[in-house]
Amino acid sequence: MSKSIFYHAGCPVCVSAEQDILNLINPAAVEVVNLDVEKSRIPEAQKAGLKSVPALVTPNGNVLHINFGASMADVIG
Repeated sequence: MSKSIFYHAGCPVCVSAEQDILNLINPAAVEVVNLDVEKSRIPEAQKAGLKSVPALVTPNGNVLHINFGASMADVIG
């Protein structure tokens, strides 16, 4: 993985964190994935180790959970 991936679920906490991340990191270096819209990517996020969103997965695979918007159980529904 050459980019960081920022996963979120579209909630206000997540959207705010997305804006902060894109202000801190070059937007070209971050893929943003809204799991509420791209539900097919939930297994990928779980495999990466996400326990909650918003979260940033770094290029070397570290998961940085940011604030707390929703648990993955809530995202899965």
